[in-house]
Amino acid sequence: MFGRRTAPLETPPVSAQSVAKPKAGAKTSAKPAAKTNATPSKSSTPPPPPRVDNAKAEKASQNTADVGGRGEDYFKTKTTIFNALIDTIDLSQLSQLDTESAAEEIRDIVNEIISIKNVSMSIAEQEALLQDICNDVLGYGPLEPLLARDDISDIMVNGANRVFIEVGGKIQLTNVRFRDNGQLMNICQRIVSQIGRRVDEASPICDARLPDGSRVNVIAPPLSIDGAALTIRKFKKDKLRIDDLVNFGSISPEGARVLEIVGHCRINTLISGGTGSGKTTLLNCMTSFIEHDERVITCEDAAELQLQQPHTVRLETRPPNLEGQGEVTMRDLVKNCLRMRPERIIVGEVRGPEAFDLLQAMNTGHDGSMGTLHANSPREALQRIESMITMGGYNLPSKTIREMIVGSIDVVIQAARLRDGSRRITHVTEVLGTEGDTIITQDLFVYDMSGEDDDGNIVGKHMSTGIARPAFWDRAKYYGKEAELAGALDAASE
Repeated sequence: MFGRRTAPLETPPVSAQSVAKPKAGAKTSAKPAAKTNATPSKSSTPPPPPRVDNAKAEKASQNTADVGGRGEDYFKTKTTIFNALIDTIDLSQLSQLDTESAAEEIRDIVNEIISIKNVSMSIAEQEALLQDICNDVLGYGPLEPLLARDDISDIMVNGANRVFIEVGGKIQLTNVRFRDNGQLMNICQRIVSQIGRRVDEASPICDARLPDGSRVNVIAPPLSIDGAALTIRKFKKDKLRIDDLVNFGSISPEGARVLEIVGHCRINTLISGGTGSGKTTLLNCMTSFIEHDERVITCEDAAELQLQQPHTVRLETRPPNLEGQGEVTMRDLVKNCLRMRPERIIVGEVRGPEAFDLLQAMNTGHDGSMGTLHANSPREALQRIESMITMGGYNLPSKTIREMIVGSIDVVIQAARLRDGSRRITHVTEVLGTEGDTIITQDLFVYDMSGEDDDGNIVGKHMSTGIARPAFWDRAKYYGKEAELAGALDAASE
Protein backbone atom coordinates (compact mmCIF):
# COMPACT_ATOMS: atom_id res chain seq x y z
CA MET A 1 0.00 0.00 0.00
CA PHE A 2 1.11 3.56 -0.73
CA GLY A 3 3.46 4.97 1.86
CA ARG A 4 3.78 1.83 4.01
CA ARG A 5 6.89 0.10 5.17
CA THR A 6 8.07 -2.41 2.60
CA ALA A 7 11.18 -3.87 4.23
CA PRO A 8 10.29 -6.91 6.36
CA LEU A 9 11.52 -6.98 9.91
CA GLU A 10 14.15 -9.61 10.61
CA THR A 11 12.19 -11.31 13.37
CA PRO A 12 10.84 -14.83 13.66
CA PRO A 13 7.24 -15.26 12.51
CA VAL A 14 4.51 -14.95 15.11
CA SER A 15 1.39 -17.09 14.91
CA ALA A 16 -2.13 -15.72 14.90
CA GLN A 17 -2.74 -17.21 18.33
CA SER A 18 0.14 -15.19 19.79
CA VAL A 19 -1.11 -11.96 18.18
CA ALA A 20 -4.51 -12.26 19.80
CA LYS A 21 -4.65 -10.77 23.28
CA PRO A 22 -4.07 -13.33 26.08
CA LYS A 23 -6.88 -14.24 28.41
CA ALA A 24 -7.31 -12.63 31.80
CA GLY A 25 -4.41 -13.37 34.12
CA ALA A 26 -1.88 -13.73 31.31
CA LYS A 27 -1.54 -10.13 30.13
CA THR A 28 1.87 -8.92 29.03
CA SER A 29 3.54 -5.89 30.49
CA ALA A 30 3.98 -4.31 27.05
CA LYS A 31 0.29 -4.30 26.20
CA PRO A 32 -0.90 -1.25 28.16
CA ALA A 33 1.74 0.99 26.58
CA ALA A 34 0.89 -0.24 23.10
CA LYS A 35 -2.78 0.23 23.71
CA THR A 36 -2.21 3.76 24.94
CA ASN A 37 -0.47 4.64 21.69
CA ALA A 38 -3.13 3.06 19.51
CA THR A 39 -6.35 4.17 21.14
CA PRO A 40 -7.41 7.80 20.97
CA SER A 41 -7.56 9.88 24.10
CA LYS A 42 -11.02 10.56 25.46
CA SER A 43 -10.03 14.15 26.09
CA SER A 44 -9.40 14.66 22.37
CA THR A 45 -13.09 14.65 21.41
CA PRO A 46 -13.46 17.00 18.43
CA PRO A 47 -15.37 20.21 19.02
CA PRO A 48 -18.87 20.46 17.56
CA PRO A 49 -18.92 21.75 13.98
CA PRO A 50 -19.64 25.44 13.57
CA ARG A 51 -23.25 26.45 13.00
CA VAL A 52 -23.90 27.24 9.38
CA ASP A 53 -26.80 28.45 7.33
CA ASN A 54 -29.02 25.59 6.06
CA ALA A 55 -28.81 26.72 2.44
CA LYS A 56 -25.04 26.91 2.63
CA ALA A 57 -24.85 23.50 4.29
CA GLU A 58 -27.05 21.94 1.57
CA LYS A 59 -24.90 23.49 -1.16
CA ALA A 60 -21.71 22.28 0.52
CA SER A 61 -23.08 18.75 0.81
CA GLN A 62 -23.85 18.72 -2.90
CA ASN A 63 -20.25 19.75 -3.67
CA THR A 64 -18.71 17.14 -1.36
CA ALA A 65 -16.43 14.69 -3.15
CA ASP A 66 -17.44 11.11 -2.38
CA VAL A 67 -14.39 8.97 -1.58
CA GLY A 68 -15.27 5.31 -1.24
CA GLY A 69 -18.98 5.83 -0.59
CA ARG A 70 -18.63 6.11 3.19
CA GLY A 71 -21.80 6.90 5.11
CA GLU A 72 -22.68 7.59 8.73
CA ASP A 73 -23.69 3.99 9.43
CA TYR A 74 -20.42 2.77 7.98
CA PHE A 75 -18.37 4.96 10.33
CA LYS A 76 -20.39 3.79 13.35
CA THR A 77 -19.84 0.15 12.41
CA LYS A 78 -16.16 0.75 11.79
CA THR A 79 -15.72 2.41 15.19
CA THR A 80 -17.43 -0.50 16.96
CA ILE A 81 -15.32 -3.14 15.22
CA PHE A 82 -12.10 -1.17 15.64
CA ASN A 83 -12.64 -0.82 19.39
CA ALA A 84 -13.31 -4.57 19.61
CA LEU A 85 -10.10 -5.20 17.65
CA ILE A 86 -8.03 -3.09 20.05
CA ASP A 87 -9.51 -5.04 22.98
CA THR A 88 -8.65 -8.34 21.29
CA ILE A 89 -5.27 -7.87 19.68
CA ASP A 90 -1.87 -7.65 21.37
CA LEU A 91 -0.08 -4.80 19.60
CA SER A 92 3.28 -5.63 21.16
CA GLN A 93 3.20 -8.98 19.37
CA LEU A 94 1.77 -7.47 16.19
CA SER A 95 4.69 -5.04 15.94
CA GLN A 96 7.09 -7.97 15.54
CA LEU A 97 5.49 -8.97 12.23
CA ASP A 98 6.26 -7.58 8.80
CA THR A 99 3.58 -5.46 7.16
CA GLU A 100 1.99 -8.18 5.02
CA SER A 101 1.82 -10.71 7.85
CA ALA A 102 0.42 -8.13 10.26
CA ALA A 103 -2.26 -7.17 7.73
CA GLU A 104 -3.28 -10.82 7.35
CA GLU A 105 -3.56 -11.29 11.12
CA ILE A 106 -5.68 -8.13 11.44
CA ARG A 107 -8.00 -9.27 8.66
CA ASP A 108 -8.48 -12.69 10.30
CA ILE A 109 -9.35 -11.18 13.65
CA VAL A 110 -11.69 -8.56 12.14
CA ASN A 111 -13.52 -11.26 10.18
CA GLU A 112 -14.02 -13.18 13.42
CA ILE A 113 -15.33 -10.05 15.19
CA ILE A 114 -17.79 -9.42 12.34
CA SER A 115 -19.09 -12.98 12.68
CA ILE A 116 -19.42 -12.77 16.47
CA LYS A 117 -21.26 -9.45 16.40
CA ASN A 118 -23.52 -10.55 13.49
CA VAL A 119 -22.77 -7.40 11.51
CA SER A 120 -24.81 -7.27 8.31
CA MET A 121 -22.51 -6.17 5.49
CA SER A 122 -22.09 -6.92 1.82
CA ILE A 123 -18.87 -8.48 0.58
CA ALA A 124 -17.74 -5.17 -0.91
CA GLU A 125 -18.49 -3.27 2.31
CA GLN A 126 -16.68 -5.89 4.37
CA GLU A 127 -13.63 -5.72 2.12
CA ALA A 128 -13.61 -1.91 2.36
CA LEU A 129 -13.90 -2.14 6.15
CA LEU A 130 -11.01 -4.61 6.36
CA GLN A 131 -8.83 -2.36 4.24
CA ASP A 132 -9.71 0.75 6.24
CA ILE A 133 -8.91 -0.90 9.57
CA CYS A 134 -5.58 -2.20 8.22
CA ASN A 135 -4.82 1.35 7.09
CA ASP A 136 -5.67 2.69 10.55
CA VAL A 137 -3.34 0.26 12.33
CA LEU A 138 -0.47 0.03 9.83
CA GLY A 139 -0.73 2.92 7.39
CA TYR A 140 -1.99 6.49 7.23
CA GLY A 141 -5.60 5.69 8.06
CA PRO A 142 -8.29 7.62 6.14
CA LEU A 143 -5.59 9.34 4.07
CA GLU A 144 -4.64 6.16 2.22
CA PRO A 145 -7.32 6.32 -0.53
CA LEU A 146 -6.49 9.99 -1.11
CA LEU A 147 -2.75 9.31 -1.32
CA ALA A 148 -3.42 6.52 -3.82
CA ARG A 149 -5.19 8.87 -6.25
CA ASP A 150 -2.80 10.47 -8.71
CA ASP A 151 -5.23 13.21 -9.73
CA ILE A 152 -5.13 14.84 -6.28
CA SER A 153 -2.44 17.51 -5.90
CA ASP A 154 -3.18 18.67 -2.34
CA ILE A 155 -4.75 17.13 0.77
CA MET A 156 -5.85 19.58 3.48
CA VAL A 157 -7.05 18.24 6.84
CA ASN A 158 -8.76 20.83 9.05
CA GLY A 159 -9.32 18.78 12.19
CA ALA A 160 -10.79 15.30 12.36
CA ASN A 161 -14.07 15.97 10.53
CA ARG A 162 -13.15 18.16 7.56
CA VAL A 163 -10.80 16.95 4.82
CA PHE A 164 -10.38 18.91 1.58
CA ILE A 165 -8.62 17.95 -1.64
CA GLU A 166 -7.46 19.88 -4.69
CA VAL A 167 -8.25 18.32 -8.06
CA GLY A 168 -7.56 20.17 -11.28
CA GLY A 169 -6.73 23.35 -9.39
CA LYS A 170 -10.11 23.36 -7.57
CA ILE A 171 -10.61 22.68 -3.86
CA GLN A 172 -13.34 20.20 -2.84
CA LEU A 173 -14.67 19.01 0.49
CA THR A 174 -14.62 15.21 0.90
CA ASN A 175 -16.57 12.79 3.06
CA VAL A 176 -13.30 11.44 4.52
CA ARG A 177 -12.93 11.88 8.26
CA PHE A 178 -10.98 10.58 11.23
CA ARG A 179 -12.46 8.94 14.32
CA ASP A 180 -11.35 11.88 16.44
CA ASN A 181 -8.48 14.31 16.88
CA GLY A 182 -6.50 11.62 18.70
CA GLN A 183 -6.35 9.44 15.60
CA LEU A 184 -5.41 12.46 13.48
CA MET A 185 -2.50 13.30 15.80
CA ASN A 186 -1.36 9.66 15.74
CA ILE A 187 -1.25 9.76 11.94
CA CYS A 188 0.67 13.07 12.00
CA GLN A 189 3.21 11.64 14.44
CA ARG A 190 3.55 8.51 12.32
CA ILE A 191 4.38 10.63 9.26
CA VAL A 192 6.92 12.97 10.85
CA SER A 193 8.66 10.24 12.88
CA GLN A 194 9.72 8.55 9.64
CA ILE A 195 12.30 11.30 9.06
CA GLY A 196 13.29 11.72 12.69
CA ARG A 197 11.08 14.69 13.53
CA ARG A 198 8.32 15.16 16.07
CA VAL A 199 5.12 17.13 16.53
CA ASP A 200 3.51 17.71 19.92
CA GLU A 201 2.54 20.56 22.24
CA ALA A 202 6.20 21.41 22.82
CA SER A 203 6.95 21.47 19.08
CA PRO A 204 3.58 22.09 17.38
CA ILE A 205 4.87 23.06 13.90
CA CYS A 206 6.68 20.58 11.69
CA ASP A 207 7.70 20.24 8.04
CA ALA A 208 8.14 16.67 6.85
CA ARG A 209 7.80 14.49 3.77
CA LEU A 210 6.33 11.16 2.73
CA PRO A 211 8.52 8.38 1.30
CA ASP A 212 7.62 9.46 -2.26
CA GLY A 213 8.80 13.03 -1.60
CA SER A 214 5.37 14.61 -1.06
CA ARG A 215 5.63 17.67 1.16
CA VAL A 216 3.90 17.58 4.56
CA ASN A 217 3.17 20.38 7.02
CA VAL A 218 1.61 19.82 10.44
CA ILE A 219 0.49 22.43 12.93
CA ALA A 220 -0.92 20.91 16.09
CA PRO A 221 -2.86 22.18 19.13
CA PRO A 222 -2.67 24.49 20.96
CA LEU A 223 -1.71 26.57 17.91
CA SER A 224 -4.40 24.91 15.79
CA ILE A 225 -7.58 25.42 17.77
CA ASP A 226 -9.94 22.90 16.13
CA GLY A 227 -7.54 19.98 16.05
CA ALA A 228 -4.35 19.33 14.09
CA ALA A 229 -4.11 20.92 10.63
CA LEU A 230 -2.33 18.61 8.17
CA THR A 231 -1.40 19.73 4.65
CA ILE A 232 0.12 17.38 2.07
CA ARG A 233 1.41 18.62 -1.29
CA LYS A 234 1.36 15.41 -3.31
CA PHE A 235 3.79 14.55 -6.04
CA LYS A 236 2.67 12.58 -9.05
CA LYS A 237 3.95 9.03 -9.19
CA ASP A 238 5.09 9.65 -12.76
CA LYS A 239 7.52 12.55 -12.78
CA LEU A 240 6.45 15.34 -15.13
CA ARG A 241 8.75 16.34 -17.94
CA ILE A 242 8.88 19.50 -20.01
CA ASP A 243 6.86 17.80 -22.77
CA ASP A 244 4.04 17.27 -20.26
CA LEU A 245 4.03 21.00 -19.47
CA VAL A 246 3.70 21.68 -23.21
CA ASN A 247 0.76 19.27 -23.45
CA PHE A 248 -0.90 20.96 -20.46
CA GLY A 249 -0.48 24.37 -22.13
CA SER A 250 1.79 25.64 -19.35
CA ILE A 251 4.39 26.70 -21.93
CA SER A 252 4.57 26.75 -25.71
CA PRO A 253 6.83 24.29 -27.59
CA GLU A 254 9.17 27.14 -28.53
CA GLY A 255 9.31 28.38 -24.95
CA ALA A 256 10.03 24.84 -23.76
CA ARG A 257 12.94 24.65 -26.19
CA VAL A 258 14.35 27.89 -24.76
CA LEU A 259 14.02 26.52 -21.21
CA GLU A 260 15.85 23.37 -22.28
CA ILE A 261 18.72 25.49 -23.64
CA VAL A 262 18.76 27.53 -20.42
CA GLY A 263 19.05 24.37 -18.34
CA HIS A 264 21.65 22.71 -20.58
CA CYS A 265 23.90 25.75 -20.99
CA ARG A 266 24.36 26.21 -17.23
CA ILE A 267 22.58 29.54 -17.00
CA ASN A 268 21.84 30.66 -13.43
CA THR A 269 18.07 30.46 -13.04
CA LEU A 270 15.58 31.68 -10.47
CA ILE A 271 12.02 30.30 -10.51
CA SER A 272 9.44 32.51 -8.82
CA GLY A 273 5.71 32.19 -8.27
CA GLY A 274 2.95 32.12 -5.72
CA THR A 275 1.88 29.25 -3.49
CA GLY A 276 0.76 26.26 -5.53
CA SER A 277 1.89 27.74 -8.83
CA GLY A 278 4.09 24.76 -9.69
CA LYS A 279 7.55 26.12 -8.84
CA THR A 280 8.94 22.81 -7.56
CA THR A 281 7.45 20.90 -10.49
CA LEU A 282 9.06 23.35 -12.92
CA LEU A 283 12.38 23.10 -11.06
CA ASN A 284 12.23 19.32 -11.39
CA CYS A 285 11.66 19.72 -15.14
CA MET A 286 14.59 22.13 -15.43
CA THR A 287 16.95 19.77 -13.62
CA SER A 288 16.23 17.07 -16.22
CA PHE A 289 18.44 19.05 -18.64
CA ILE A 290 21.51 18.74 -16.41
CA GLU A 291 24.18 16.50 -17.86
CA HIS A 292 24.69 13.17 -16.10
CA ASP A 293 28.40 13.80 -15.53
CA GLU A 294 27.80 16.93 -13.40
CA ARG A 295 27.95 16.87 -9.61
CA VAL A 296 24.72 18.35 -8.25
CA ILE A 297 23.98 19.19 -4.61
CA THR A 298 20.43 20.00 -3.47
CA CYS A 299 19.51 21.87 -0.28
CA GLU A 300 15.92 21.71 0.98
CA ASP A 301 13.86 22.10 4.14
CA ALA A 302 12.05 18.85 3.31
CA ALA A 303 13.68 16.82 0.54
CA GLU A 304 11.19 16.69 -2.34
CA LEU A 305 13.19 17.23 -5.52
CA GLN A 306 13.40 14.16 -7.74
CA LEU A 307 16.65 14.47 -9.66
CA GLN A 308 17.56 11.61 -11.98
CA GLN A 309 21.27 12.40 -12.28
CA PRO A 310 23.54 9.70 -10.82
CA HIS A 311 25.92 12.16 -9.13
CA THR A 312 23.49 13.92 -6.81
CA VAL A 313 23.89 14.74 -3.11
CA ARG A 314 20.66 15.56 -1.25
CA LEU A 315 20.86 17.71 1.88
CA GLU A 316 18.04 18.55 4.29
CA THR A 317 17.77 21.05 7.12
CA ARG A 318 17.20 19.93 10.71
CA PRO A 319 15.05 21.59 13.40
CA PRO A 320 16.36 22.09 16.95
CA ASN A 321 15.95 19.32 19.52
CA LEU A 322 14.07 19.51 22.83
CA GLU A 323 16.88 21.55 24.38
CA GLY A 324 16.86 23.98 21.44
CA GLN A 325 20.21 22.70 20.17
CA GLY A 326 21.39 21.04 16.98
CA GLU A 327 19.51 23.16 14.43
CA VAL A 328 20.93 23.14 10.91
CA THR A 329 19.60 25.99 8.78
CA MET A 330 19.38 26.37 5.03
CA ARG A 331 22.23 28.85 5.16
CA ASP A 332 24.42 26.28 6.91
CA LEU A 333 23.72 23.80 4.12
CA VAL A 334 24.40 26.29 1.32
CA LYS A 335 27.66 27.40 2.93
CA ASN A 336 28.73 23.78 3.38
CA CYS A 337 27.91 23.07 -0.28
CA LEU A 338 30.77 25.32 -1.33
CA ARG A 339 33.22 22.90 0.34
CA MET A 340 31.78 19.84 -1.41
CA ARG A 341 33.07 20.57 -4.92
CA PRO A 342 29.65 21.08 -6.53
CA GLU A 343 29.14 21.99 -10.17
CA ARG A 344 25.56 23.05 -9.57
CA ILE A 345 23.73 23.98 -6.37
CA ILE A 346 19.95 23.59 -6.31
CA VAL A 347 18.11 25.31 -3.45
CA GLY A 348 14.56 24.06 -3.00
CA GLU A 349 13.27 27.38 -1.74
CA VAL A 350 15.09 30.61 -0.92
CA ARG A 351 13.36 32.34 1.96
CA GLY A 352 16.06 33.90 4.14
CA PRO A 353 19.70 34.98 4.45
CA GLU A 354 20.82 31.93 2.44
CA ALA A 355 20.03 34.10 -0.61
CA PHE A 356 23.39 35.83 -0.08
CA ASP A 357 25.30 32.55 -0.07
CA LEU A 358 23.41 31.30 -3.14
CA LEU A 359 24.31 34.47 -5.06
CA GLN A 360 27.93 34.05 -4.04
CA ALA A 361 27.85 30.45 -5.28
CA MET A 362 26.35 31.52 -8.60
CA ASN A 363 28.99 34.22 -8.97
CA THR A 364 32.03 32.10 -8.09
CA GLY A 365 32.07 29.34 -10.66
CA HIS A 366 28.94 27.29 -9.88
CA ASP A 367 27.20 28.16 -13.13
CA GLY A 368 23.78 26.66 -13.73
CA SER A 369 22.67 26.86 -10.09
CA MET A 370 18.93 27.15 -9.52
CA GLY A 371 16.47 28.07 -6.79
CA THR A 372 12.84 29.00 -6.19
CA LEU A 373 11.18 31.73 -4.17
CA HIS A 374 7.75 33.24 -3.61
CA ALA A 375 7.05 36.31 -5.74
CA ASN A 376 4.32 37.60 -8.04
CA SER A 377 6.53 38.88 -10.87
CA PRO A 378 10.15 38.65 -12.00
CA ARG A 379 10.91 42.15 -10.81
CA GLU A 380 9.37 41.45 -7.43
CA ALA A 381 11.50 38.31 -7.20
CA LEU A 382 14.66 40.38 -7.56
CA GLN A 383 13.38 42.82 -4.96
CA ARG A 384 12.71 39.96 -2.55
CA ILE A 385 16.25 38.67 -3.01
CA GLU A 386 17.51 42.13 -2.04
CA SER A 387 15.18 42.27 0.96
CA MET A 388 16.25 38.82 2.22
CA ILE A 389 19.92 39.78 2.02
CA THR A 390 19.22 43.00 3.91
CA MET A 391 17.25 41.17 6.63
CA GLY A 392 20.19 38.79 7.05
CA GLY A 393 22.13 41.58 8.73
CA TYR A 394 24.56 42.29 5.91
CA ASN A 395 25.67 45.91 6.12
CA LEU A 396 25.95 46.40 2.38
CA PRO A 397 24.78 49.34 0.25
CA SER A 398 21.75 48.69 -1.92
CA LYS A 399 23.80 49.34 -5.05
CA THR A 400 26.30 46.63 -4.08
CA ILE A 401 23.51 44.10 -3.45
CA ARG A 402 21.87 44.88 -6.80
CA GLU A 403 25.17 44.55 -8.64
CA MET A 404 25.62 41.16 -6.97
CA ILE A 405 22.12 40.11 -8.07
CA VAL A 406 22.77 41.22 -11.64
CA GLY A 407 26.13 39.44 -11.72
CA SER A 408 24.63 36.19 -10.39
CA ILE A 409 21.11 35.66 -11.77
CA ASP A 410 20.75 35.35 -15.53
CA VAL A 411 17.11 34.29 -16.05
CA VAL A 412 13.92 34.52 -13.95
CA ILE A 413 11.07 32.16 -14.83
CA GLN A 414 7.68 33.21 -13.46
CA ALA A 415 5.00 30.58 -12.76
CA ALA A 416 1.40 31.39 -11.83
CA ARG A 417 -1.81 29.60 -10.96
CA LEU A 418 -4.69 31.27 -12.79
CA ARG A 419 -8.20 31.69 -11.45
CA ASP A 420 -9.48 28.66 -13.37
CA GLY A 421 -6.97 26.45 -11.55
CA SER A 422 -4.59 26.07 -14.50
CA ARG A 423 -0.87 26.71 -14.09
CA ARG A 424 1.07 28.72 -16.64
CA ILE A 425 4.61 30.00 -17.11
CA THR A 426 3.79 33.67 -17.54
CA HIS A 427 7.28 35.18 -18.02
CA VAL A 428 10.73 34.12 -19.11
CA THR A 429 12.79 37.17 -18.21
CA GLU A 430 16.48 38.03 -18.57
CA VAL A 431 18.42 40.10 -16.04
CA LEU A 432 20.57 42.50 -18.06
CA GLY A 433 22.28 44.89 -15.67
CA THR A 434 21.75 48.07 -13.70
CA GLU A 435 20.99 51.59 -14.76
CA GLY A 436 21.55 53.86 -11.82
CA ASP A 437 19.81 52.15 -8.91
CA THR A 438 17.43 50.16 -11.11
CA ILE A 439 17.87 46.57 -12.26
CA ILE A 440 17.19 46.29 -15.99
CA THR A 441 15.30 43.22 -17.25
CA GLN A 442 13.82 42.15 -20.57
CA ASP A 443 11.09 39.59 -21.27
CA LEU A 444 11.75 36.85 -23.80
CA PHE A 445 8.34 35.18 -23.47
CA VAL A 446 5.10 36.35 -21.89
CA TYR A 447 1.69 34.73 -21.54
CA ASP A 448 -1.07 36.88 -23.04
CA MET A 449 -4.53 36.16 -21.61
CA SER A 450 -7.23 36.96 -24.15
CA GLY A 451 -10.32 35.93 -22.16
CA GLU A 452 -12.13 32.75 -21.20
CA ASP A 453 -14.22 30.13 -22.95
CA ASP A 454 -17.79 29.03 -22.22
CA ASP A 455 -16.59 26.63 -19.50
CA GLY A 456 -14.78 29.38 -17.61
CA ASN A 457 -11.27 28.27 -18.66
CA ILE A 458 -8.66 30.95 -19.32
CA VAL A 459 -7.79 31.37 -22.99
CA GLY A 460 -4.41 32.76 -23.98
CA LYS A 461 -1.12 32.04 -25.69
CA HIS A 462 2.58 32.37 -25.09
CA MET A 463 4.15 35.10 -27.18
CA SER A 464 7.73 36.02 -27.96
CA THR A 465 8.58 39.66 -27.34
CA GLY A 466 10.70 39.73 -30.52
CA ILE A 467 14.11 39.55 -28.85
CA ALA A 468 16.20 37.77 -31.45
CA ARG A 469 19.52 37.80 -29.60
CA PRO A 470 19.15 37.37 -25.82
CA ALA A 471 21.91 38.27 -23.39
CA PHE A 472 22.86 34.61 -22.86
CA TRP A 473 23.52 34.15 -26.59
CA ASP A 474 27.27 33.85 -26.05
CA ARG A 475 26.71 31.19 -23.41
CA ALA A 476 24.50 29.24 -25.83
CA LYS A 477 27.16 29.64 -28.52
CA TYR A 478 29.81 28.29 -26.14
CA TYR A 479 27.74 25.10 -25.78
CA GLY A 480 26.90 24.92 -29.49
CA LYS A 481 23.21 25.72 -28.97
CA GLU A 482 23.00 29.09 -30.73
CA ALA A 483 21.30 27.66 -33.84
CA GLU A 484 18.62 25.92 -31.75
CA LEU A 485 18.10 29.10 -29.70
CA ALA A 486 17.72 31.23 -32.82
CA GLY A 487 15.29 28.71 -34.34
CA ALA A 488 13.12 28.62 -31.22
CA LEU A 489 12.98 32.41 -30.97
CA ASP A 490 12.23 32.81 -34.68
CA ALA A 491 9.45 30.21 -34.52
CA ALA A 492 7.90 31.91 -31.49
CA SER A 493 7.84 35.33 -33.16
CA GLU A 494 5.98 34.11 -36.28
